[in-house]
Amino acid sequence: MAETATVVTGEVVQPTSVTPTPGPGSAGLPSQVPGQPTTVSGAAAAQGGIDPGNLIVPDIDEDLFEFEKDDNPLMQLMLKAKKVTVTSPEVDHYMLDEPADGCETSAALAASSGQTAVLPVDAKYQKYFHPYDTVLVKDVDGYTEDGQSATPGKDLMLFVTGVDPVSNNPIVRAVNGPKDNATDEFCKCPAIPAGTYLVFLVNALYETQKEVEPDLILPTPERLYLQKSGMNQVVSDYFDSQKKRIPFNEAVIAEKAIRNYKRKANRTLWASRKSKFLVKADKNMGNQYVYTCEGVRWQFKRELQHEGAWTIEELIALLKMFKNGEDVPEGGVFLVGTNLLEQLQCIDYSNHPEITITSAINPVGWKVTRITSIFGDLDIKQERTLDRLKWSNSGAVIGYDRLVHYARTAEHSFEDRIEGQEAKRTGILKWDCLGLKGSCHIWVDGEGSAANADAVTIVYWDAATAPTGNDLVDGRVYYLLQDCPGIASNAQFGQMWQYHAATVTPAANAYWEEYNGSFYAG
Repeated sequence: MAETATVVTGEVVQPTSVTPTPGPGSAGLPSQVPGQPTTVSGAAAAQGGIDPGNLIVPDIDEDLFEFEKDDNPLMQLMLKAKKVTVTSPEVDHYMLDEPADGCETSAALAASSGQTAVLPVDAKYQKYFHPYDTVLVKDVDGYTEDGQSATPGKDLMLFVTGVDPVSNNPIVRAVNGPKDNATDEFCKCPAIPAGTYLVFLVNALYETQKEVEPDLILPTPERLYLQKSGMNQVVSDYFDSQKKRIPFNEAVIAEKAIRNYKRKANRTLWASRKSKFLVKADKNMGNQYVYTCEGVRWQFKRELQHEGAWTIEELIALLKMFKNGEDVPEGGVFLVGTNLLEQLQCIDYSNHPEITITSAINPVGWKVTRITSIFGDLDIKQERTLDRLKWSNSGAVIGYDRLVHYARTAEHSFEDRIEGQEAKRTGILKWDCLGLKGSCHIWVDGEGSAANADAVTIVYWDAATAPTGNDLVDGRVYYLLQDCPGIASNAQFGQMWQYHAATVTPAANAYWEEYNGSFYAG
């Protein structure tokens, strides 16, 4: 299905055909197709087909959940997350994205001599501009109502009149631009530099208009595998008959087995690597596939690399990034290794009396330490599994309501007699995996490990001079803990700036730009 763009010329609307390719959302996911109706056929044409799936929220196994619930936090979060039952061990996991709030001009626009001008933007953002849309041009001054003098600090606004049939760029006219004469009805468009940020505003319709182009938001899938796992116990008839003479019974054995199983499963949820391979099955069952799931450690799209002792300013900055991005969770927990927990405990909070630290019960039922700031609350919970994975200096900020638990079949138990043996086998089996939703989650790396290939790497920068040498990395985002004129004259405390290395010689082609919060590197 082709997208329909329009060119507005007075009262006449002329259709043109444009190929429907998804544009990026606020987190960079290619999931936005403005101007497209949300239909099954429309989604299939643009994305290759979408199966709506079977989304339900069934009850969880409360007995398994309650068993040592404080010792395996990530597994507990999975058991409390929304459960999605699937029929295949391979699942397309959709990380739903928020619409982008703006984009930058891709080239400079000279001052127009007529009423309209063609606004240069990158091809992936062209679909955001529809006839009758309004756009705010940041840092370009508008003009007074008579168009005779500029209004410093009051931005220029544009009105989209159509789409250029050659370049597919939007055709715009200024709403508050300059005029040759105060009595002129139409404004001209002033010069707009390259890299100017454009903010998408709501459309402005004429008085009898009711039809506008619809928007289609397409999910972007990542393939996840469900891992089948099980726990078995084998108890001989002889042991069963002698249990009164032995100082433990099957219940004690079962408790030890479940404890061991949950701990290994929790480590798997963190660090397993996705794979699919054939093995020869037992008892003439032929070759069958084994699936291993992708641990959440490798699903994060934002990674904060931290060195040295933590400060209260850095903790506040972490809260700000988590609670005030494009994807805002209802609440979150900071699962931390033991060394990182010690560092957070040793922070000097005396200079910030507005930061409160209390003991609370979180939505999962844990007793947690709750940090409260003007940006919101963040629960802190020790995750000993990170110590066992050699990530004791690291942690993960996870949104409570941004997780999904995929399960192929309901977890079930069984009890069999072992053929040819005087013994019985009991156990549990399950197919499942855990997926992160949205872009709010942050992995905090304190081990000096390499970041995920498709993640945005963030570091704190507390200097007035720009990074150099090994501190200067292409694509890295620097969170400024003080004003940094070495990066740019307008690089201020609390902002994030990204460095782009030179792609051609000379090195002067390298440049800095303020980071707009697009946390998806793909």
